[in-house]
Amino acid sequence: MSRHYLDWNATTPIRAEAKAAMIEAMDLAGNPSSVHTEGRAAKMLLERSREKLAAALGAEGADIVFTSGTTEAASMVLAGQGIHCAPVEHSAIKVWCEQDLEVDADGIVTVTDPARTSLQLANNETGVLQALPEGLASSDLTQAFGKVPFAFNWLGITAGFVSAHKLGGPKGIGALILKKGVEVPALIRGGGQEQGRRAGTENLVGIAGFAAAAEAAQKDLAAGLWDEVAARRDLLEARLMAIAPEARIAGKGARRLPNTTCLLTSGWKGETQVMQMDLAGFAVSAGSACSSGKVRASGALQAMGYSDSQAQSAIRISISPALGDDQVNRFADAWETAYSRWRERNG
Repeated sequence: MSRHYLDWNATTPIRAEAKAAMIEAMDLAGNPSSVHTEGRAAKMLLERSREKLAAALGAEGADIVFTSGTTEAASMVLAGQGIHCAPVEHSAIKVWCEQDLEVDADGIVTVTDPARTSLQLANNETGVLQALPEGLASSDLTQAFGKVPFAFNWLGITAGFVSAHKLGGPKGIGALILKKGVEVPALIRGGGQEQGRRAGTENLVGIAGFAAAAEAAQKDLAAGLWDEVAARRDLLEARLMAIAPEARIAGKGARRLPNTTCLLTSGWKGETQVMQMDLAGFAVSAGSACSSGKVRASGALQAMGYSDSQAQSAIRISISPALGDDQVNRFADAWETAYSRWRERNG
C-alpha cells in the first residue's frame, strides 16, 4: 500500500538542497571558534548560512541567533517577562505567558498592548493568519515561514522564532531573530558563541541545512507553488463538506495558510480518524504534534468557541506542494468510507 503524507505542519521531509548542504558541512573539520585555517572555513560557512537565513526571512540587519528550535528561541525572549498571549498559541509560547487575550470565532486575536504581547503569525492547528500590530514584542513565525510571504523587517516586531524542520530543513535547529540592538539574557551560558547569547559549539551541519532549506523554500514561494497548494486545499475542503455538510472547518472565515484544513465532525474522535486514515495509507494528525497522545480537547479550538465534543473531533490535514489532485481525491474517498461506517454505527 502506498503512503501519502498529509501532516506537513508537524514536520516536513528534508529537502535535497538541505541534505546536500549538510553533507558538505560534514566535511569541514574545524570548529567555528578556532582561528586556524580549518576553523576559519567553518566560521565562513556559519556566517554565510546566517546571511542566507536573514535574506530568506527579510531580516537583513537584524540579529540571527541559532538555537535548537522555536521552543528554545521563545524561552530566551519570554521567560519571566510577563508577556500576554492568546490560548491559540503553541505550547512553547503559552507556557511563558498570561493567556488572557480574546479570540473570536474565526481565531483572530485582539491585541491591546502590543509591546507586552506575543502573537503568532500563523496557527499550527487551524492555519489562521494574524495581522501583527506594530510594536509587537514577539511572534512565532514558525508555521508561516516558507508558506506565506513576509519580511521580518516589515512586520514591526521585536523578536521572531523559527524552526528548520517546518520547511524542509533538519530537526533540532532553529533561530531567534532580534531587532538590531535588542538584548536578551542567555539561557545557555559558557563560551561567547552566537554573540554571547547562546553558548556551545554551533550545530554547523544543522545550520547549513537550515539555510539551504530556507533559501529553497523562498524560491518555491516566489514561483507560486503555494498558490497551487491553496487550490488543492480548497478542492479537498469542497469534497469533505459535500460528504459531511454538518462538519465544520475551523477558521474558514479568516485568512489561512494555503495548506491547512482543521476539520471538526462532532462526536467522531479525532484520534480514531487519525488511526483509520493511517490504516488507509494517509498520515494526518489530531492537532499539534507536540500535543499528540494527550487525551484532551484543543485549547485553541475551545478558545474559538467550539465545544469539547467538537474540539475532540478535530483532525488537521496539512498538505504539501508534492501532493497532487489525485492524492487529495483519494484521501477524500478514504475519509468518506470511514465517515460512512461511523454514521452507520452512530445513526
